[in-house]
Amino acid sequence: MPEYLTIRSRKKGLMTTLDGAPAPARPGLAVRRSFVLLGSLQVILIFTLAAIAVPLPGIGRQFGLGRNELILLSAAYGLTFAGLLLFGGRLADRYGGRQTLIAGLLLFAAASVAAPLAPGYGTLLAARFAQGAGAALVAPAAMAVLRTLYPEPSAYRRVMAAWGGLSVLGATAGNLLAGVISALLSWRWALAVPPVVAAVALSLAPRMLPGDDGPKRKGALDVPGAVLATCGLVAASYGLVVTDAWSWDSARVLGPLTAGAVLLAVFAAVERRARDPLLPPGFLRDGRRAFGLAATALTAAGTSTVFVLFSLHLQDGRGWSALRASAAFLPFAAALLVSGRAAGRLVGRYGPGPVTGGGLTLAAAGLGLLALSGLDAGTPYAYGVLPGFVLLPAGAAASFASAAVLATERVPAGRTGLAGGVHNTAMEVGPTVVFAVLLAVGGDRASLAVAAGLFAVAAAAARLTGRR
Repeated sequence: MPEYLTIRSRKKGLMTTLDGAPAPARPGLAVRRSFVLLGSLQVILIFTLAAIAVPLPGIGRQFGLGRNELILLSAAYGLTFAGLLLFGGRLADRYGGRQTLIAGLLLFAAASVAAPLAPGYGTLLAARFAQGAGAALVAPAAMAVLRTLYPEPSAYRRVMAAWGGLSVLGATAGNLLAGVISALLSWRWALAVPPVVAAVALSLAPRMLPGDDGPKRKGALDVPGAVLATCGLVAASYGLVVTDAWSWDSARVLGPLTAGAVLLAVFAAVERRARDPLLPPGFLRDGRRAFGLAATALTAAGTSTVFVLFSLHLQDGRGWSALRASAAFLPFAAALLVSGRAAGRLVGRYGPGPVTGGGLTLAAAGLGLLALSGLDAGTPYAYGVLPGFVLLPAGAAASFASAAVLATERVPAGRTGLAGGVHNTAMEVGPTVVFAVLLAVGGDRASLAVAAGLFAVAAAAARLTGRR
């Protein structure tokens, strides 16, 4: 009997099938080990996205790259990751989470081996694109496997609250470790972390993860929808990324932005007529799910904006070394870990809506403090930067955890991969869109102030959502 058809008796604590027959439960220790494996993969996927940022100048010097080439290298992983997530979710729903995860992990591992060994720019760029494609299969498939491991709604809610904080943990680890490793060794060693984790995961996944016995989506794969969604997201994201190098009214920005908008509009029209669409139009009509996705995108954008601005500010504005700048984010990581551990219990006690609102409020306060004094080179780190580096991650961890619950609960088992794909898409596209808009506002201080305002508005919306 598939595990997703089992329920737990409240009186005796036994696992039974829906028809009342006893069913063996997976050992608790085995389930926890499986969660650790899946969580490690989620962390390393986001680690790989963030790890290129700090060593990027060194890569540029070694290969003689210009600004435009560095921008494309920085964005390559995220472009294919975000663009293929919906299709990756569909594959997980059709072929099963474990099978899709292992296939994606094989591609990710092969590309991750090629990246640190790249002899030149072309090879490294291709490896980053391939890493993103593999990650787009692994991320939604991992969430589909989680649904099999935790079939009970209450257990699934708790585990998704823990899952929601892993991405920001991966981003923080990527920035911290990449900076330290690059300073002590080289950028190649910083990029050597993902293939090690991927190799270990490939050896453990077939034995530790449950089989694909759950319900699977049937029907066509909606290849036209997948092509339109992927090309549209990649084109639009690239257009936003290059606003750092060209003005908004230049052909290099307007061209991909226009192409992306047209392709996504065609995608929406095709999905309304498709018999089995890649993204059902009604999937985003659930108000809680839509708000959870919006909160995820905004929180990811806020934290990534602070990473970028303060990595540059501490090194260029204050003259700190890359190693010292990385160490400055240690309190950020500590606050993130503490808040992430508490978030699951808070969601279980108060529900995801209020916790999302509280997290967004804390993050807004942290961004506001950083906007006021964090960018002043003459202000000591201890009270100019540190308070914001504690409040922002504390709020972000709570927001990520609870928003993940809002975005993924109430989803049928056969749509778990889709929910994972949409959730991760919001996490990847959000920073690209919001960061480009914030940069267009003006200076760094103005960008942080606007971000704080957006978080405050979202916190108010969370309170309304909770009441409803």
